[in-house]
Amino acid sequence: MRASECSDRSAPGNLPLELNAFVGRTAELAQLAEALGQARLVTVTGVGGVGKSRLAARAAAHTRPHDGSWRVELASVRDPNLVAYALVEALALTDQTSRPPRALLLDHLAERQLLLVVDGFEHLVDACAALLGELLRHAPGLRVLAVGRRPLEVDGELRFPLAPLPEREATELFTDRAAARVPGFALDDGNRADVLELCRRLDGIPLAVELAAGRLSALSPGQLLSRLDDRFRLLTGGGRDALPRHQTLRTAIGWSHELCTPEERLLWSRLSVFAGPFDLEAVEYVCSGAGLHTDNVLDVLGELLAQSVLAREETAAGLRYRMLDTVRAYGADWLVAAGDASRLRRRHRDWYMGLATWCELDWFSPRQGEVAARVETELPNLRCALEYSLTEPGETHLGQYLAGSLWFYWVGCGRLAEGRHWLERGVELDSDRDQSRLKALWVLGYVAILQGDMVPALTALQECREEAERTDNPTAIAYAEHRTGCLALVCDDMARAETLLRSALDRYHAIGELNSNVLMAQVELAMALAFRGDLPGAVRLCEDVRRVCEDHGERWALAYALYVLAYGAQTAGDPGRARELLEQSLDIGHAFHDLLGTVLAIELLALVTEAEGDPAEAALLQGAAARLWPSVGLPLFGSAYYNVPHERCEAGARRRLGDERYEECVRAGSRLGREAAVARALRRPGPRTLGAVPSPRGLPPDTRKPAVSPTSKGGETTG
Repeated sequence: MRASECSDRSAPGNLPLELNAFVGRTAELAQLAEALGQARLVTVTGVGGVGKSRLAARAAAHTRPHDGSWRVELASVRDPNLVAYALVEALALTDQTSRPPRALLLDHLAERQLLLVVDGFEHLVDACAALLGELLRHAPGLRVLAVGRRPLEVDGELRFPLAPLPEREATELFTDRAAARVPGFALDDGNRADVLELCRRLDGIPLAVELAAGRLSALSPGQLLSRLDDRFRLLTGGGRDALPRHQTLRTAIGWSHELCTPEERLLWSRLSVFAGPFDLEAVEYVCSGAGLHTDNVLDVLGELLAQSVLAREETAAGLRYRMLDTVRAYGADWLVAAGDASRLRRRHRDWYMGLATWCELDWFSPRQGEVAARVETELPNLRCALEYSLTEPGETHLGQYLAGSLWFYWVGCGRLAEGRHWLERGVELDSDRDQSRLKALWVLGYVAILQGDMVPALTALQECREEAERTDNPTAIAYAEHRTGCLALVCDDMARAETLLRSALDRYHAIGELNSNVLMAQVELAMALAFRGDLPGAVRLCEDVRRVCEDHGERWALAYALYVLAYGAQTAGDPGRARELLEQSLDIGHAFHDLLGTVLAIELLALVTEAEGDPAEAALLQGAAARLWPSVGLPLFGSAYYNVPHERCEAGARRRLGDERYEECVRAGSRLGREAAVARALRRPGPRTLGAVPSPRGLPPDTRKPAVSPTSKGGETTG
């Protein structure tokens, strides 16, 4: 069997498309399909490089569960506590409450029929076994196809050991990959014997076969075979009790390593510090020096690409490179042996600290959508940088700084739960840098407020305020006061909210602070004024925010300003104007995956729709919002003020429809997923991506590189 298509894009799920031919494995695919029909948990096991992941993806693509096939890659996840977060991310779930991700998964999967492909779990086997076992027990429609070098040892597991390719299929694979590397290459009488022997000596392991084919641009099959003899004897890996195929794979990779130049081997080992995709600029900073000049990095990287040590991929943030985990592990061993692992991990952390610092500053710019896409792509490496800083002695303050600097991503892009995980880890640790800890505290308070967790929020903000006053830190005082005012707003203490927010804005002005947080303080003050009946004052504040956003290209805070302006228009009896503003607000918020902004806009759009004379559609939108609120927190914060539009909409719709018809429409809305609900509210189909966030002007992309992180002083950026 030889084909290039993989997944049906009309079906739900996130399976990747295959970019080259799938060769052989006809019998194994049929057997794996049969196994998936017999058991709800099937684990494909085998040596690294044998093709487990490719076979599982192929089998999953031919499965047709009602709610799709979803793949989660765990190779870059180092912390067992993040396994559930990785599953939430793979299933494209957004939740901004304080609920643990395990509860969110149980709720989401309870009544769905889907296939979950869990790949690369070997280093997290205990955490994966516990989580998947619980999910399988509570979600009868769930099936799991696990992929790893060992079984999970979960009750009901069916093991599917995968052997290497037989000689004929290994030869076909080699020929296919060689033809892609050397146009016109074909198996003929002149090379057939060498190719057959080469594939046999490589034990038919697909990774080894593909690495061998990658060398044909420089060597003939006969030359490959002659060099293979020497390299097998030189690089036999593992102890006497290691499995033969483990030794064979290490030999194949080691042989490919030996064929590299000294610079290529050096770069290979240094690239092992990256997790997930990485870009050229990161490689040039992290990996250059000490035997590898910066000017040579691109050429050396190109050679590793040509030899299939690396792969390239297009992401929302642009071109990235990726290294197979088995190849990465081999390079990591060499890095440790060279005694350079600690230095490279620190350089890796410094680069991503600088990247986060740059992204935080650039969030307040026309490149806001690009920043969001960049951080989304770099998240595996940012997690590694956080983990390093929060576990390495003397580096805690940098972990606190990094977790705090990513506030815009945690809050603005629907990552509240993970942000809180890192922030709480950071503030639990002592450090000798007050600024970093204070920043982590106010961001933690902000995140907890949006999750509806008011007591921890108040605790964090009070500690921040007290420590900021003790150390005379005016920036931290302003942020603590601002977020305490935000807390008062959602707790219906409008007088206190107005007092605190006005004071915070005065403090921001005194220290020269202007960014998205400052604009949000104005929006929150405007909301408090609107709730107190001062609509003209609220409109003036938000019109000012809109002008500043247009000047600076800011879109995220603008969405909230538009929401308040729409609230004012609707209250003043202009539903047409309110709809126009709310559609803009919803469009922006949804593009950033900001679930709070999304559901607030849908709630107010329901009232606008009822005022326009369509009570059935208004009730449907209320049902859609009701489904979204549990993933945000307490519906409408439990606030009597925020709840007024909802109550007015419900009362009007019930009066015009009757209770039975109203409830029927609400139930119909509650069956809509988030994408469908947003499309319905906007009256047009199709989601918006991060890269599609509208920008007010066509500025060229910013090409600045991140500054090196403040490792010596632990400084704090504004915001």
